[in-house]
Amino acid sequence: MTAAVAERADPKPEPGPSAEAAGWRSVPLLRVGQKGNEDTERAVPSERPVAFVYNQEPYTVMMATPADLEDFALGFSLAEGIIKRVGEFGGVTRREAAAGLELDIVIPARRARALAARPRNLAGRTGCGLCGIQSLNQALRPLPVQVPDRPQVTPAAILRAVEQLPDRQPLNRQVHAVHAAAWCGLDGAIRLLREDVGRHNALDKMIGARARAGDAAPGFALITSRLSVEMVQKAATVGMAILVALSAPTTLALEQAAAAGLTLVAGARPEALQVYTHPERIAHS
Repeated sequence: MTAAVAERADPKPEPGPSAEAAGWRSVPLLRVGQKGNEDTERAVPSERPVAFVYNQEPYTVMMATPADLEDFALGFSLAEGIIKRVGEFGGVTRREAAAGLELDIVIPARRARALAARPRNLAGRTGCGLCGIQSLNQALRPLPVQVPDRPQVTPAAILRAVEQLPDRQPLNRQVHAVHAAAWCGLDGAIRLLREDVGRHNALDKMIGARARAGDAAPGFALITSRLSVEMVQKAATVGMAILVALSAPTTLALEQAAAAGLTLVAGARPEALQVYTHPERIAHS
């Protein structure tokens, strides 16, 4: 993976179908205001059904931004525990279908058999993190007893990453309607970032991009959404130790993070950080 993983230019394609590959399209609208009506255009985020098909067997359908799909396929597979390491990912083929996109993903036969034993419904709303889960037991899947990494990060480094975030979100600057997930070094520099209409999709894409880049350096994840339990599950499953969010956590996310040894930082703002679990990883400035 080249440095292009970390440096992403602003998407500036011409309006129309070709723009969708960058995650947005320009659409006509009527602006109604106090000074009268105006025919104009606005950039809106792309959203399409994306079907995950493992070894020719359909698994689930996610509503997602149709960009960075190889990262999405790999990250989802790792974060959901479908595969255990990058070497088990045999590749993905994108295929246009009448109703959306299909990602044909190749995994080892033993992983495919294990996947078949935990069926899901084939429907996922945008931002859905436990889409199609059929039982309560499936919803709270086992997590690592303790995440393996124990880095420390300073509040100043976290705030540096938060400050960089808007300038590293080219899609959101166009549409003002998508989530982002970034991987940051312990110095607070954003190493890579991915965006999507769904917060879980953005995290999956970032996990996949980091895995493809072979980035094993310690750091922390930064997300623009709330800290829900699904985000904790994904982070813990791939061995992340620190998860930082701009918004608040849920009670179940806190319980799962505490049990898995994951440090949760929420409401990251210049005036203060809210550290909810395992504060030993937040070093004194």
